[in-house]
Amino acid sequence: MKLIVKFNLVLLLVFAIGFLATGYVSSRLLQRNANQEILENARIMMEAALAVRSYTNTQIKPLLDTQLKYSFLPQSVPAYSANEYFNQLRKKYPDYSYKEATLNPTNPINRATDWEADIIRYFRQSSEQTELVGERDTPNGRALYIARPMRIKDEKCLYCHDTPDRAPRTLVERYGSDNGFGWKLNDILTAQIVSAPMQLPVKRARVAFTGFMVSLAVVFAVLVLALNAMLIFLVIRPVNWLSKIANEVSLGNLEVPELKLSGKDEIAGLAESFNRMRKSLVQAIKMLEV
Repeated sequence: MKLIVKFNLVLLLVFAIGFLATGYVSSRLLQRNANQEILENARIMMEAALAVRSYTNTQIKPLLDTQLKYSFLPQSVPAYSANEYFNQLRKKYPDYSYKEATLNPTNPINRATDWEADIIRYFRQSSEQTELVGERDTPNGRALYIARPMRIKDEKCLYCHDTPDRAPRTLVERYGSDNGFGWKLNDILTAQIVSAPMQLPVKRARVAFTGFMVSLAVVFAVLVLALNAMLIFLVIRPVNWLSKIANEVSLGNLEVPELKLSGKDEIAGLAESFNRMRKSLVQAIKMLEV
């Protein structure tokens, strides 16, 4: 087996191992970064919803308290404001969703589905947990969700959710007296849930991974060509010349020209040593002939 073949086989083996290891590490890293990006987007949206709730509760609701005696205005409810905010946002980003899923809501639109109810029960059983992150399949593909429990900490909330008799008359007239009552202080009946699509960030991660691996393969190909060119011109060709001259001298042809190589590397040193040996051999043969 020729030297250049051995060299390329070793190089290909090293590249294959490095390529697979790099692919595995980079794939895991890009996927993790994609998940972090999705999670960060979901957390930003969650904080935006909390900001809208706080604004409604502190600035909008006090302005509407007087009118609530005559007509119930859903704009005074923080959950309504947060949902409306996300409804506007979903016009541009339809795959994102926000819901204050509740086991016993006043407004039926907030009633928890089966999987959302499981999240609420999880928070009720694990009261020390403040956040839950998971993935689920949706009609639009895989989605990541982030959920936080909402605990009843303010007794003012019970004004609308304790009993129908205590609740504002206009609220009961709008939603009825069957739902949204019987809440207790420190109960966890609601979970804020933000769902974000995984398809786009994961797709970007795959495109980045493909581009990186193709670039790595191109760099390797260029490197192999460069190393092969160096091996051919700096090692193989001079060694072949030395072998050819040595073969001629061994057959008795002492008239072959010297091999002249410039430089001070090992091959040039070998050529110089061979030339000295050839001169010594020629002189020795001439002395014997005399």
